[in-house]
Amino acid sequence: MTSNNNGRPERRKLQEAVDAVVNAGFASLHVRVHDEQGEWVGAAGVRELGETARPPTDGQFWAGSVVKPFTATVVLQLVAEQRLSLDAAVAYHLPDLGLDERITARMLLQHTSGLFNYTGEYYDDGTVVPGVAATGPEWVDTRLDSHSAADLVQLALSKPARFEPGEGWSYSNTNYTLATLLIEEITGDSYGEQMRQRILAPLGLKDTVLSGNATDLPEPYSHGYYRYQDGDQTKVVDVSRQNLSLMPGAGGAISTTQDLHLFFTALNGGKLLPAPLLAEMRKPAGPINYGLGVFVQNMGADCGDITIYHHNGGAPGGYGALMYSNADGSKTLTAGLTTGDADVNPAEALPPVLNTLVEAVFCGTTR
Repeated sequence: MTSNNNGRPERRKLQEAVDAVVNAGFASLHVRVHDEQGEWVGAAGVRELGETARPPTDGQFWAGSVVKPFTATVVLQLVAEQRLSLDAAVAYHLPDLGLDERITARMLLQHTSGLFNYTGEYYDDGTVVPGVAATGPEWVDTRLDSHSAADLVQLALSKPARFEPGEGWSYSNTNYTLATLLIEEITGDSYGEQMRQRILAPLGLKDTVLSGNATDLPEPYSHGYYRYQDGDQTKVVDVSRQNLSLMPGAGGAISTTQDLHLFFTALNGGKLLPAPLLAEMRKPAGPINYGLGVFVQNMGADCGDITIYHHNGGAPGGYGALMYSNADGSKTLTAGLTTGDADVNPAEALPPVLNTLVEAVFCGTTR
């Protein structure tokens, strides 16, 4: 464990929750908590399989979909500047794409547009419609390839919509990649430069990368591994190198626990958006209470009925990120994790141990 209040007994439950994630089959987890007791940093697992070095608690990692709240924030800033309406047609700003004119910026940020997910659609009846490779041996072989937002959106628009605009809810990376094109069209600037000017530079997020074609994590970093089937063989490969451009504005992010803390504290503390638009961001929709770029979660009576806001992320393979905050940004949980060679399904193994960790931070159970 690494901690700036190392040995304090009131933190032992928190460290036990971190250890439980690694015991569930993950290679590593490093965590940063800010609360009324100050800052706590802890870790478990190993930096690299076969070695004993612990994960670097200040290291950069592939943070995946935690970029969605960043993208949503800039779109909402444009709304605040009256350069965009949440409920007007996106096609007005991007007339050459052939978008359904019923699709609005709100629908993009809320995942209610119905647009095909360019990383593939998985239907309730078991049907899979593939998109750009994001799993399996094809992704392993192409994970360093470069992609453009325009090409990814065009791929999505060439496929049937999942439902009519506004008539359903389905998580689609296309929504947020299309939002990057919207930002660029309205501002006349690149998505990356707008992120730098509006969020990264003002908040001092020196270790966060949200655009471009980066393929390498700066040292020190924890190695991430991807376990997959290739024919009748099970393979495990180090995927610490992958291309940031696969999911622009939707999952293309490199960051640190400190930078994610600074961003989410500022956002929830009202420093990035006017209060009415922060309230719009937090209005939940759909089956899993998704707002405009954030999940909204009531913690229940046992946790004082508090509401927390979060958006976790994952690279296609090897890495995951956690980003949680209470309502005013005074309490945050941010983390980076890696998968290893264990035969576990992260989608099944993570939720129970993650719930314990979240409760340890937000429900006063760290003693």
